[in-house]
This record gives sequence, structure tokens and C-alpha cells, in this order.
Amino acid sequence: MNYLLVGLVTLVVLVGLIVGSIKLMSSLPNSLKNISLFLERLPGIGEKTANRLAFFLLNLPDEDLKEFAENVATLKLKTKLCKKCFNFTEDETCEICNDQKRDQSVTCVVETVLDLLSFEQGRIYNGVYHVLHGKIDPLNRMGPEDIKIRELISKIKDQKSKIKEIILATNPDMEGEATAMYIKSKLTGLRVNELKITRLAYGLPMGANLEYADYMTLKKAIEGRNKF
Repeated sequence: MNYLLVGLVTLVVLVGLIVGSIKLMSSLPNSLKNISLFLERLPGIGEKTANRLAFFLLNLPDEDLKEFAENVATLKLKTKLCKKCFNFTEDETCEICNDQKRDQSVTCVVETVLDLLSFEQGRIYNGVYHVLHGKIDPLNRMGPEDIKIRELISKIKDQKSKIKEIILATNPDMEGEATAMYIKSKLTGLRVNELKITRLAYGLPMGANLEYADYMTLKKAIEGRNKF
């Protein structure tokens, strides 16, 4: 009986919130309402945040709002994939591939451009990249042919290639591991002399407490232990 009462109260509260939200949106001008509804579709943006952002845009100076609108309008027109690493760029090749100070013999294979940015923000890597733009994920109908694996193989088979090491930096989840294993099998089958295939190390983060570590993390930490 108590559970039924709690359920009814929760339902009433939810209905009240929905009705209140509808009333709030209906009181806004269509132009502002449309912007708010669009912003709400963005990842991590809820209704209240979308409303705040819409009002922020409304209060921007005309020149700033015009500049923002032009950048959004030309985003897809100007942005293309680097023909070497498939990073985003506005030119044929990206700044990373054009940088002569980069070690062209080491290629870090990542799933997305956001993963690439994580390496670049820390300035912890001086090689070049290959962006897959996805991972093997059968449940979402993503196979090897849907991501940039074929291009990676072609790059390595090229006789002019300077690549000596491939760092497989896909995520340590089931799909990321499957993607790394698939790439490794393909690269091993090429039998390219002096090609080194490595995987990112796993283990405990700095400042971590063993008490709260899961068994897979501890397993990887044991397997990847170094001489001290």
C-alpha cells in the first residue's frame, strides 16, 4: 500500500513538472523557444541549461552573435579530414602531420579526435596519430569496414612509410579491446619487418587506494608491472 502511495505521489510530481515546463516554453517567443529546444538536444544539456544558454545568446552583442552564427553555418563546410591521419582540419593535412619536429616513425591509433586532444593537452606524446573515427561494435552495427582500419593498413604497407611503431590507444572497454586485437591480427599478418606493435599500459592511477580498485584494474597492474 505504501509503495502504491509513493508511486502515485511521484507520478503527480512528474506530471506537475511536465505541465510547468510546457507552460514555461509556451510563454517564450518561437525564435527563443526553438533555440532552447535545439540546445537541449546537445549531449549533457538539460532543459534549464538550454534555457540559460538561449537567454545568454539573446543578450550577446549583435556582432558576437553574428560571428557565432557564421561559424556554426560554415562548420561543416570548412572542416574536413586530414588525408594522412584523419584528424579534423581546414587544410589537406593537419598541423600535427605538418609538424617536422614530430616523430613520424611512431603512430598512435585512437578512436576519436577527442582522444587525440587528450594526448595533446598533456603534451605527453611527440609522434603522429591515426584516428579510426569509431570502434568495432557489432551491437551498433559498426564493423571493421566502417572505421579507418583499411586506411591504416594501406599506410603501413606503403613502401615509403617511415612507421616503426604502432601504439594501439583504443579505450580499455570490450569494444576497444576487440578493435585493438583485430588491428593487431591484421598488422601481424602483414609481416612488416621491424614494426613494433604496442598497447597502452593499464593499472592504478596516481594517488589511488588499492582498497577501492576493481579486480581487472589490479590484474592489469600486476601484468604491466615494471622493474623498480
